[in-house]
Amino acid sequence: MMSLRTLPIDDRLFQYVLDHSLREHPAQKALREATRDHPQAGMQIAPDQGQFMGLLVKMLGARRTIEIGTFTGYSALTVALALPADGHVLACDINDAYTRIGRPFWSQAGVDHKIELVLAPALQTLEARLSAGEAGSYDFAFIDADKVNYPHYYERCLDLVRVGGLIAFDNMLWGGAVVHPAKDADTAALQALNAKLHHDMRIDLALLTVGDGLTLARKR
Repeated sequence: MMSLRTLPIDDRLFQYVLDHSLREHPAQKALREATRDHPQAGMQIAPDQGQFMGLLVKMLGARRTIEIGTFTGYSALTVALALPADGHVLACDINDAYTRIGRPFWSQAGVDHKIELVLAPALQTLEARLSAGEAGSYDFAFIDADKVNYPHYYERCLDLVRVGGLIAFDNMLWGGAVVHPAKDADTAALQALNAKLHHDMRIDLALLTVGDGLTLARKR
């Protein structure tokens, strides 16, 4: 019987997971390879996490999704591929140089029409959508941007997502830093949010040891 500890994943075992699970579109693989040598490549989600998110989106029957923090666009591409033909990804980022890398691959996969990239502070974009009457009209949100604003992104997304919709948060274990006294604002923000989510009765909750810690919050 396995212990309660997470099974350690070495390179060979991780490759086994990919070899026996991963089903990437050629554009996804090409985008990963295009991002691999980027100085900030560690900001990209792992392909197994992307596949898991795509599965969640399909299980939800999602049509409208939000992404906060797009980087080079792998997660947006993955979600867009999982959506139906009339699906929509609202992708929020502030860095044109990063997102420009991914846009050709969105086109290559034939899903660029599903992705609305808004280059502006995400809180500003989310507030504008709420003001436009879009509360409760989204099925899924993925938060993977500046950590100090995670609590604010959460509250806006909770308003924008429908009852039964899902909010996913990346980096919630922050390389293990969350179990130690915070030495920076990012760690402190994640610790505070983890504590808040644990006691927030507006949601159903699971914090998973996927990637760098993936929290799933289902709106009640």
